[in-house]
Amino acid sequence: MEEAKIVNLYDLNETRASEYLKGFTYPWEALAGIGELIKKIGETLDPEVYEKKGEDIWIAKSAKVWPTVSITGPCIIGERTEVRQCAFIRGKALVGDDCVVGNSTELKNVIIFNHVQVPHYNYVGDSILGVYSHMGAGSITSNVKSDKKPVVVKNQAGEKIDTGLKKFGAMLGDHVEVGCNSVLNPGTVLGRNTNIYPTSCVRGVIPANSIYKSQDNIVSKTE
Repeated sequence: MEEAKIVNLYDLNETRASEYLKGFTYPWEALAGIGELIKKIGETLDPEVYEKKGEDIWIAKSAKVWPTVSITGPCIIGERTEVRQCAFIRGKALVGDDCVVGNSTELKNVIIFNHVQVPHYNYVGDSILGVYSHMGAGSITSNVKSDKKPVVVKNQAGEKIDTGLKKFGAMLGDHVEVGCNSVLNPGTVLGRNTNIYPTSCVRGVIPANSIYKSQDNIVSKTE
C-alpha cells in the first residue's frame, strides 16, 4: 500500500520527529512511542529557546500560549506557535513550529508537523498531521470504532492492512485541507495535497492530489 507509506505522505524535514519516523514504514506504527519520543527530544532542547514548565512540558519562549490553556505532559510546543483560549492538550503532543492550536481544540497522542493549523473546535487524537495541513472549523478525527475492534486501513483498490490498533485517528499528508465539520473516521489516510469537502464523512486511504466530494465521488486534481 504505497500511498499510505510515510515516505509518500510527509516531508520529514518539517518535524522534530524526523529520525523517529524514519524507523517505520507506515505512520500509524509510530503512535505507540510518541510520549517517550517527546521526553527524549525535550531533554535536548536549547534552554535559551525553550522553557520547561511542569513535568515533561517544554514550550518555546517565542510561542504564544493563552492563560486558559490546559497542558498535560509529555508535550512540546514549537517556536512561534500559537495555542489559543481554552485549548486542551491531554499529553503526548509534539507540536511543531509556526502552528495554530485553536480555541477549544483538543489534542492527544499526536505529531503535528510545522505550519499546521487546527484553529477552531477540533479534536485530533492518535493522529499525525503533515506540514501545512489544515483542519477546518469543527472537523475532527474519530479514533475509536463503534465496535471497539482493531482498525483496518483500506485503500481504493481494496487492499487492507490490519493495524492491530484500537485507537487510530487520521494520517494527514502534507498540504491537506479538511473542510469544516468533517469527520475523519478511524484509519483514514489522506494523501498529499488532498482537499476534503466540508461536512464529509471520510474513511480509508484517499490518494494524493484528490478532491474528496463523497466516498463515491473522489476526483483527481491531475485529470
